[in-house]
Amino acid sequence: MNITLANLPAPDAESLEVSRRLVELIRSEIAGCGGQISFARYMELALYAPGLGYYSAGARKFGASGDFVTAPEISPLFARCVARQCAQVLRELGGGDMLEAGAGSGALACDALQELERMDCLPRHYFILELSAELRARQRALIEQRVPHLAPRVQWLDALPPAGFRGVMFANELLDAMPVHRFRIEESGASELYVTWQDTGFAWRAAKPGSAELEQRIAALDLAPGFAGEISLSARAWIKSVAELLEAGLILLVDYGFPRRELYHPQRSQGTLLCHYRHRAHGDPFLYPGLQDITAHVDFTAVAGAAHEAGMRVAGYATQANFLLSCGLAEMAADTVDTRTRVLAAQQVRRLTLPDEMGEVFKAIALTRGLDAPLLGFAFKDDRARLSSRLLP
Repeated sequence: MNITLANLPAPDAESLEVSRRLVELIRSEIAGCGGQISFARYMELALYAPGLGYYSAGARKFGASGDFVTAPEISPLFARCVARQCAQVLRELGGGDMLEAGAGSGALACDALQELERMDCLPRHYFILELSAELRARQRALIEQRVPHLAPRVQWLDALPPAGFRGVMFANELLDAMPVHRFRIEESGASELYVTWQDTGFAWRAAKPGSAELEQRIAALDLAPGFAGEISLSARAWIKSVAELLEAGLILLVDYGFPRRELYHPQRSQGTLLCHYRHRAHGDPFLYPGLQDITAHVDFTAVAGAAHEAGMRVAGYATQANFLLSCGLAEMAADTVDTRTRVLAAQQVRRLTLPDEMGEVFKAIALTRGLDAPLLGFAFKDDRARLSSRLLP
């Protein structure tokens, strides 16, 4: 992933101006903080600074014309499988609501609502928690175009709902975009990798970890000198926040990542930080700030630990392939009316399930409260044992 500016398609003048303004904003914050900020803060500004960050400005992110393609854009079969898992939970509860956090283009909401309607199991409300005004507008337009009769059920939220939520909370590729702290293990101990400004660009600076919590989390990993990686305090905090709001139901999360022992394996000794720009993946978060996505792989052991601390049960953990197959992916793909559609569905299934595509690195994890029945999506194979209870925080 040796990418430089010369290897990337050039942004237009308007995009470059947005990036320049964001760089100045970040530089100003660095100066006001004594010359450095945590990478978590840099990532937060690069992605979410109002009007300038990657998810806050107006550039298209998803699909062929954007920077990456997510599972809901690859195939409606993904959303239909998610809907089947949601339907099981809604029936167990005798009804309820759904909440999708970070709904992307809105494709999943459209396809899931259609499948739930076919199953006669529509939620009372389909809430979308979306902080980006630009994405919210696109989601609304797509829903009104594709499922206008179901649009009245959809409501957008500016913040998490109040406590007492009953139903299903779902997020696809949300946790990987939450800010992470970067660190490196030196012979003398752990250092946090901060962001500073040097000459004409952003640069790394190693110093003492900025909080006792981060220092403790790094120490608990027991890594060898030379190892560099990421820790997301934000993801753990978000899990605990949404868990505390759930009276009964399911939190279903699909994202790319590993259990802790695999995430911090020596083969990933330089971390998992990944950037996406115009369908090119690379590891430099300082290229075109605000114009590229920045992500890091999820520590699913930390997700499970945060849920456990909030009084929830880890009810299932599986690869995306096994989750989708358990929910009937193969049967849905085969149930098509003509040869051309069947061939297209088979191609989509391969992208969603093959190990060298999305099937293995993406995982599904289910966190429940007030549900005892085994979950549909983990019937084929449940890998909870890989999370290893001794590693839970």
